[in-house]
Amino acid sequence: MPKFKLDYNKILENLVMNLKEKKAIFRKKVLQNLNKKKVNWYKKDKLLINNVYNFIKKNEFKNIMIFIPLKNEANIAPLIKLLREKRYNLYVPFMEEAAFKLVKYRLPLHRKKYGIKEPGNSLFKVKQIDLAIVPILGVDKKMRRIGFGKGMYDRFFNSFKKIKFTVFLERELYYTDSIITQEHDISADSIICSSVKKIDTL
Repeated sequence: MPKFKLDYNKILENLVMNLKEKKAIFRKKVLQNLNKKKVNWYKKDKLLINNVYNFIKKNEFKNIMIFIPLKNEANIAPLIKLLREKRYNLYVPFMEEAAFKLVKYRLPLHRKKYGIKEPGNSLFKVKQIDLAIVPILGVDKKMRRIGFGKGMYDRFFNSFKKIKFTVFLERELYYTDSIITQEHDISADSIICSSVKKIDTL
């Protein structure tokens, strides 16, 4: 009977490629849903903002990592304005090639790569984040984040360890029963959304 030598590196490589393909299918289906939906999100975004703000107050978070929303993301601009008025310390991603660092949120904002708006650069070093609010496209069975595929949040979270609590934020949470993420994909302590929808990746 012939003996077969297992090439574990090749098996692992194929497994990773399979996960990437499934993740790409999931991402494409979510974006198709988001682009074809004609929904007035004003009321849902307002409710979402209230839930996040109450969550912040209840837990007495002070140093907050937040994001400046893109077209298909929840419009949290009113939340940012409210938190600034209440004197919270707000930090947002500032892109540096294939990664990002945190800078203090301040005006004016400048539009950069991928249509993302950012404040100006800063040499200020953020020491600790009490709450990280992270945008997502969806999650898999392991409740790990699926984003736009640039890997910037994964790289940031793997390098910046001083984050006490992480929340995923999305208008409509898309999920799959499959495992399509890897160990380096980030997870959250909580998810805040308006509704939930399942996506099949097969």
